[in-house]
Amino acid sequence: MNAKVNPSELHVIVGAGPLGLAIARELKHQGKKARIVSRSGKVVDSCGAEVVKGDITNPASALNACHGATVLYHCAQAPYHRWPEESPPLMDGIIQTASKLGAKVVYGDNLYMYGEVKGPLKETLPHLAHTRKGIIRSQLANQLLEAHKKGLVRATIGQGSDFYGPHVRLSSVGELVFRNALQGKGAQYLGSKTTPHTYTFIDDFARALVLLGQDERALGQSWHVPNAPTVSAGEFVDMVYGQLGRKTQLMVIPRFGSKLLGLINPMVREVNEVFYHHDQPYIVDHSKFERTFGAQYTPLKDGIQQTLAWYRSAHPELQASGSRSASV
Repeated sequence: MNAKVNPSELHVIVGAGPLGLAIARELKHQGKKARIVSRSGKVVDSCGAEVVKGDITNPASALNACHGATVLYHCAQAPYHRWPEESPPLMDGIIQTASKLGAKVVYGDNLYMYGEVKGPLKETLPHLAHTRKGIIRSQLANQLLEAHKKGLVRATIGQGSDFYGPHVRLSSVGELVFRNALQGKGAQYLGSKTTPHTYTFIDDFARALVLLGQDERALGQSWHVPNAPTVSAGEFVDMVYGQLGRKTQLMVIPRFGSKLLGLINPMVREVNEVFYHHDQPYIVDHSKFERTFGAQYTPLKDGIQQTLAWYRSAHPELQASGSRSASV
């Protein structure tokens, strides 16, 4: 059931990547007024949201683009290799803008700040990351929660694991799994195919963030968003190929191979810093969210089906190659 619509609400999404677009879809589903702010002023699919050009790191531009906001969703993402340098100005801009507008902040975060953990990931874990990316994610989350404690803003954080879903390309289960499968090629995965790993369906992440933005109980805390039961990469890829009626093809690149590949591929080199995510158990516990709000998530088979459908729609050339039935 859709939440009651308040005509005075304006939900402003800062960032037009996969998560920002998923939030726009969820807000449309709930009939809420939404605006997407991006530096280019262009988005792939606004889902009916207003689209505004704006730079959140520029105070005047940010205020102009976000005027009227009651909730600000921080989904702006610096390039992966530039997180330590470019992420702090984004968070500074979000906090300053929200403070001036009196808007709530809902931050879409990841799980890098915990570092290497034995056992399920829980919000009570200390931030022990030793990598550049993990340290900066810890600093950003702490900065926002400290701003909340000081009364500068009202804020909450939702944390997700590796994404998959519509518009998700650069992920451990992005193009190299879904597009390759539709093309009849072998999927590629960095890490272990047998190690348990929690995957986050992008629309579940968006639904959880919108809920956090509407419930006062969420404020001042971090929350692991609900995910489908944890599987291994091999099981995940089996489901993708199974829906295409094809025999699984999976090339797994272990840590040593990834280090060699990183010598020539800058993106792989960046991923190698957090390679432990993919060759050690990575199980996300969302029981805190479930106890407080309930846990609504998309079964893996349904999320995979929706992701394959999006890849087909985004790449018409894949229609024919991925159209075999499961009986083949």
